[in-house]
Amino acid sequence: MKINTAKRRMLAGEPAIGAGVGLGSTLACELLSLAGFDFLLIDNQHGGWDDASSLAAFRSTSLGSAVPMARVRQNDFGAIGRLLDAGALGIVVPMVHSAEDAKRAVFATRFPPLGGRSCGPFGTDFYGSDYLQWCDREIFLAIQIESQRAVEHAEEIMSVEGIDGCWAGPADLALSMGVDLTTAAGFEAHEAALLSVVQACRNTGKIPGIATGGDEADRRVAQGFQFVTAGGDRTYLLDGARRILRKMGRLD
Repeated sequence: MKINTAKRRMLAGEPAIGAGVGLGSTLACELLSLAGFDFLLIDNQHGGWDDASSLAAFRSTSLGSAVPMARVRQNDFGAIGRLLDAGALGIVVPMVHSAEDAKRAVFATRFPPLGGRSCGPFGTDFYGSDYLQWCDREIFLAIQIESQRAVEHAEEIMSVEGIDGCWAGPADLALSMGVDLTTAAGFEAHEAALLSVVQACRNTGKIPGIATGGDEADRRVAQGFQFVTAGGDRTYLLDGARRILRKMGRLD
């Protein structure tokens, strides 16, 4: 049996801190997992991953402390199933706008009777012959609330059985709301929307999460978010490179 330590932390009321990984490097997954993150989110929606490299990323992640999770390209039965078969112990589904969208994600992620996931012979042998006995309990399913419509229906969405939590997308939410985050009014409206998502999760007994940068992670945890990505491989690489160049006088 494989225990999803990140999910267990969140169910105990603690935050799980992860990193997004999109550059397509399995070595980066290994290093970030060994660094001590609770989970890694392999970004199949915007990052440089395919099915084969995602499988390798999940294996590399398992060498350290992090639980291998993935953001799927879209809310699609086949796409979700392939990442689960490859070994993902967490799935993040983007652009969920309604309870019907959430139910579709559950159907693809959970085995019967709760869902309709298909049982395949490839990939999950990595976790042992008892995989079917524990996978539905340990797999963490989060849906993304990242539109004005989703915020308005957040409590209905989060009430869907089989959903463990959400992962709010602040950037897409700001675009959907049409707000300018550089203005006080825009920032305050955006913050209010995000905090309403936290409340919707509390009201339904689900785990609130958010995509954020390393500098913002502490603030988001203090607001009640538990499933938190504190930046990712792209920002870590750029920040490190710029810090060196700035120290050498090559950047202002």
